[in-house]
Amino acid sequence: MLCKTMIETKLPTPRALLVGVQLPDIDDVAQAASFHELTRLVETLGYEVTGTFSQRLDGIGAPTLFGKGKLSELAAITGGTGVVGSLATKLLSKARKRFEETKDSQLATFEEEEEKIEKPDYIIVDHEISPSQARNLERATGARVLDRTGVIVEIFHRHANSREAKLQVEMARLKYVSPRLRESTMGAGRQQGVGTGETSLELDRRKIRDRIAELKKMLETVQLDGDQRRFARAGELRVALVGYTNAGKSSLMRALTASQVLVADKLFATLDTTVRALQPETKPRILVSDTVGFIKQLPHDLVASFRSTLSEALEASLLLFVVDASDPTYEAQLQVTRTVLHEISADAAPSILIMNKIDCLEETELENLKLKHPDAVFLSSRLPDDVSGLRNIIIAFFEKSMVDDQIAVSYSNEKMLGDVFETLRVVSQDYTETGRLMHVRGLPNAIAKLKKSLSGN
Repeated sequence: MLCKTMIETKLPTPRALLVGVQLPDIDDVAQAASFHELTRLVETLGYEVTGTFSQRLDGIGAPTLFGKGKLSELAAITGGTGVVGSLATKLLSKARKRFEETKDSQLATFEEEEEKIEKPDYIIVDHEISPSQARNLERATGARVLDRTGVIVEIFHRHANSREAKLQVEMARLKYVSPRLRESTMGAGRQQGVGTGETSLELDRRKIRDRIAELKKMLETVQLDGDQRRFARAGELRVALVGYTNAGKSSLMRALTASQVLVADKLFATLDTTVRALQPETKPRILVSDTVGFIKQLPHDLVASFRSTLSEALEASLLLFVVDASDPTYEAQLQVTRTVLHEISADAAPSILIMNKIDCLEETELENLKLKHPDAVFLSSRLPDDVSGLRNIIIAFFEKSMVDDQIAVSYSNEKMLGDVFETLRVVSQDYTETGRLMHVRGLPNAIAKLKKSLSGN
């Protein structure tokens, strides 16, 4: 019975207060949208958001992020002192200890009442802050502090599935954690590593540097395998779905390819690139890839770490910019996607704007969007007719680049027939004394590549 009770006991859900600085160039609507997005990030971690707290300032460079008065208000919410004190342990005399114990006893009733008011366990800062700012906020508020970057890194850590994604995320996580390590308040752990007087903090940081170096080597091996797979697909028609996180890319991927990719109403549900053939299959076949979603203030280490993952977009013949048309901040989200792709030089390929989730819009809203984006494709990934229409648009795009030609395949070289049927559309074929004369349609470079292979050059 005791075991059953222990198994059924659930840990309480961590409570989080969202805080931020409203800069001069940020209006109330943008601030609310930023907090809304941060709320979704925090809820993806499984935390309960208890509220928001902000202050208008010219910058976020203050040691405690907020002014003295606002910091006191924040501390009143979290149960902190509002003062940035020292983390060192105070040595008390016996008399002082007795005095403190008496004072604690007198305040017992007050503390019991205070405990009835649930205070946030975490303060989530809607900016990237320095390690010293985080430490100062923790001392003043008594709550654990995570910034926006830390939340995103933790989500990536939990959602990574493939070996490549796990290596990339671990490396980004270690780079984030390293400068935030803290020395023991008692100064313990000296001379634990190589070199005289190496502290436990220095030892931990050295271990992190060694682990990052090891991860880089492991990642190079994994990425080499990925490069070889991408090289093998170099002659094929490739489409990449790109866009903001939770814009509906995975749902559209599933609809276009009839594949069982993960679809979830949460941020960063997809961290691993998935490649599937467009269904029903075409000749030549068209490959569709679902890439990691983007987000505002995506940590630079994660952008760098996922460069190989995003290379699917770099090597695609066509980019589909998937946008959640029902999101009022979709324009800012689209700009974030374009900016990140530009950073990795993946914005040169032709693109089509896909306004997804139109089933969540009112008729007047949809009409206004169509006037604003006349060249976009409006659809809902839930509607088969909409998906079929997009499939026809993709096929038509590649048809414009295809040419008709002839390929001669000798009877002694019929092992190449599989490659011909895989990469080209065979319109007809005639049999001659020496082999097959095949009338084909496909991309010029794919035809040239096959002709070269058939000639043995």
